[in-house]
Amino acid sequence: MAESAAVSPSGLAILLWSCDPDDPVRLATPLHHAAAAAAMELRVELYFSARAVLLLKPGVAEGLRAVPHSPKTIAQYLQDAVDHGAELLACTDALQAHGLARDALIPACRRHGGAVQFIARVADPAWRTLVF
Repeated sequence: MAESAAVSPSGLAILLWSCDPDDPVRLATPLHHAAAAAAMELRVELYFSARAVLLLKPGVAEGLRAVPHSPKTIAQYLQDAVDHGAELLACTDALQAHGLARDALIPACRRHGGAVQFIARVADPAWRTLVF
């Protein structure tokens, strides 16, 4: 049996699905992983779907901490990921479901993408994916 050649990952797509602003304890970890991967020079795309899209509304992430006495807000974790090169994508269906306009999101979110774009990354052998 021939061994298949290993494909070095060129990117990491992270889907934030169960990351709800009402449960901030779940928010820091995916953002921290995104920052770490981007710092390792992987291309990183963060897909905000379901209620996670609310984190892209100005003022929401700034008021959240993963634990009460954390020195960092969720907005700071998000900014760390962006500063290292992570791209933020808002699901258009989630935006519509929550009554958010595309132009009413934080400036760091310049792209939109949902199920089709994320599944394209899942199917691409040069990409790795995580779902939170």
